[in-house]
Amino acid sequence: MHDKSGVLVIGLIEGFLTARATRKPSPHTQAAYRRDLFGVATLAAELTTPPLPLADLRIDALSPGLLRTAFARFAADRAAASVGRAWSTWNSFFTFLVAEQVVPGNPMPAVGRPRMPLPQPKPLRGEDTPEQLLASAARGEGRQRDPWPERDVAVLALALCAGLRLSELLALRVGSLSGRPGERRVEVAGKGGRPRVLPVEPALDEVLSAYLDSRVRRFGSRTVRPDSPLLVDRRGEPLRRGGLQYLVESCYRRAGIGDRVPRGARLHALRHTFATRLAEDGAGAAEIMRLLGHASLASSQTYIEVTAVQQREAVRANRTNRALVGLVRSQSG
Repeated sequence: MHDKSGVLVIGLIEGFLTARATRKPSPHTQAAYRRDLFGVATLAAELTTPPLPLADLRIDALSPGLLRTAFARFAADRAAASVGRAWSTWNSFFTFLVAEQVVPGNPMPAVGRPRMPLPQPKPLRGEDTPEQLLASAARGEGRQRDPWPERDVAVLALALCAGLRLSELLALRVGSLSGRPGERRVEVAGKGGRPRVLPVEPALDEVLSAYLDSRVRRFGSRTVRPDSPLLVDRRGEPLRRGGLQYLVESCYRRAGIGDRVPRGARLHALRHTFATRLAEDGAGAAEIMRLLGHASLASSQTYIEVTAVQQREAVRANRTNRALVGLVRSQSG
């Protein structure tokens, strides 16, 4: 291995980010990588003796001790989730440097990492809320300059009936849908580059077909070629992150269900609703894992655990249970 211990950290970070870009992460994810790497590196440079500007920090200066101190300062005013994400980013960074033979080993196992509880599902509240949302979108309710109910229902249905993430929805192409009627499926470019294929039930297939037919009427058949984006805005342009979020928010507002959407999980609440209903209907963790594209079985297990808790609370609320308590007490007396 060539001696690269004096290489500047800034250049190595840029090389790492370039390598990660080939995996096609979302701009949001790539920006988070950059913030985490430069944030901790800046603190590490300030903590060296004597302090250095970041531009002069070399990779051999990043000892386990310095990294621990830098992460401690980084964590002082940040949530555990932000610190955990930064730790993962730096771990990936050093794994890359080891593979590139820049450093002999990864020091990150010596740096403390906060324990991260698995995020709890945040589905839409209310037994029939998904149905109300879809019905409202299909009617094209509310004041809209250019109503397009077929498109709105297609977006909501893909999230509610296939559990797709925001990035997965935006990555879909018309050609992502394939198969004969009754055996339709959608190919999804999942998180972390993990592809998966999901079945498309006849009802969802009908919704998507109605949407594509309406799109042909609006913009012509040339706009629905296999390589065309599946989801577009009212001008026929590819739907983007902000536009998709606004579309879902407006559907909530028009349906009058804004108070049933958990905070911090606006579009993601639709995916959580899909998974929660799978668990309620008896799907196992392995099935949920495959359908949602989870990397860990533990993530899928949370839906089952939450459903079990809800079922127990529902049973506990049964008034007959209180009557049983009274019977036992009267017999013992």
